[in-house]
Amino acid sequence: MSNLQIGLAVAGGLVLAGIVAHGAWTSRRNAPRQADADAGVDAASREEREPGFSDEGFVPRVAPVPLWARNPAMDTLLDVIATLALDPATPVVSGDAAIAALPATRRAGAKPFAVEGFNLRSQAWESPLPGQRYGGFQAGVQLANRSGPLNEIEYSEFVVKTHAFADAINATPEFPEMLDEVARARELDQFASAHDAQLGFSIRARSASWSPGYVQQNAARLGFVPGTIAGRMVLPADTEGLPPLLVLTFDSQAALAEDPAQSAIRALSLQLDVAQVDRAARPYERMREAAFAMAQAMEGQVTDDEGQPLAAQTMDVIGAELEDLYNRLEERDFAAGSPLARRLFS
Repeated sequence: MSNLQIGLAVAGGLVLAGIVAHGAWTSRRNAPRQADADAGVDAASREEREPGFSDEGFVPRVAPVPLWARNPAMDTLLDVIATLALDPATPVVSGDAAIAALPATRRAGAKPFAVEGFNLRSQAWESPLPGQRYGGFQAGVQLANRSGPLNEIEYSEFVVKTHAFADAINATPEFPEMLDEVARARELDQFASAHDAQLGFSIRARSASWSPGYVQQNAARLGFVPGTIAGRMVLPADTEGLPPLLVLTFDSQAALAEDPAQSAIRALSLQLDVAQVDRAARPYERMREAAFAMAQAMEGQVTDDEGQPLAAQTMDVIGAELEDLYNRLEERDFAAGSPLARRLFS
């Protein structure tokens, strides 16, 4: 073999090696970022601290996974309420008998239906409980929720369910006028539709995509915990039993893949259901802080739903409009995060 042939062979080998090396480098660069196995975060075991920024970065307030509390007491602002007068011959009904008489479903159409008894021991209205004694009952159906206002068909179903319960405990029901209550429901629905707000930020990858584990690890550092649905994490409320402050979602298909480490995620969604969270918890401010903290840690960018970068001035305007919304909800006695607001905006 001549020197020329040897030289060409060596040169060809070098070129081939370069191509292989470049391909491997490109593959590594474009591969989804993986969670750091040596830097796991056990959010449940961390010391609880106030959220904010410190020398260590964003520090969340960690709380247990929320447990949903039972439905709050009925209120004439939000419920049609029918009174049930007990027969004088049987002026007391046990909680066990009342529970046995309850309908199989607690809805009238798309509206929550509830029965409360007046506890003779505590002198308070409550959902019937075993072993208690009740001197009166009331039944109610919600006037409006995110499915719309109470209509005539739902009102009629409410009447039928209430009559069935009343017959079982030997009581006589008295109902408000249907047309008046349906009109009240429509007015309340109009108010709710005009004051319902669900804010969302997107966090988009600038270069390399993210694996589900990488997203979960960075979110956990900010206090997020896994939700009940794949591709969903929540920032729990400071008080156990309340709805989460924030919800973080990403591609559920990536989370359920056979090999999630190879799933590529390029965008996350951070959401705030305004009416569900007390303004005193600073949910919007914490949403901004969490969004920018994640974007910085993951080399991403905070954008709107259409992919346009969100400037600080734009976020300030949103914050000011949100404060006005909070005030209008409070003026109507549906303060954000209150039991009434959580029921109306559900």
